[in-house]
Amino acid sequence: MEASQTGAPRPSEPRGRFIAGTRRRPNASPVHAREGGAIRPHVPMRPLWLCRVCAAPWPCQPARLLLTMDYRQDRVGLSVYMAGRLFDATGDLVTLNPNAVPPPAELFERFLAWTRRRTGPEEG
Repeated sequence: MEASQTGAPRPSEPRGRFIAGTRRRPNASPVHAREGGAIRPHVPMRPLWLCRVCAAPWPCQPARLLLTMDYRQDRVGLSVYMAGRLFDATGDLVTLNPNAVPPPAELFERFLAWTRRRTGPEEG
C-alpha cells in the first residue's frame, strides 16, 4: 500500500506542517470495501481534493463518518487535523487554478463546519 493511501506524508510534502495521520491509529483511514474483500481508503486525490474512491469532493460522506469515529474522543484534534487539510487544499487549489478556487466560506463548510459538535434543542 502506498503512503498516500495510509494517510502517511508523501515524500514531496514539506516537513514541519501538521502531517496527516499523526494522531490516528494505523490503518484508520476512511475506507471503502469493494468486491473480493479488498478495502480502499477514502483519501483525497491531490491536488484536486476529490475522493480517490467515490470522486466526491473530499472529505466525502464516508470519510467524514470514519474521521468522526476515529476522533470521537478528541473533537479538537479532529478540527485541528481538518484545519491542516483546509490549509493544504487551499494551497493546492490556488496553485492548480488561481481563477477557479472555491470561495473561502465554501471551503470552510467542506473542511471544518461539519467537525463542530452538534447541539440538540435542549442545548441550543
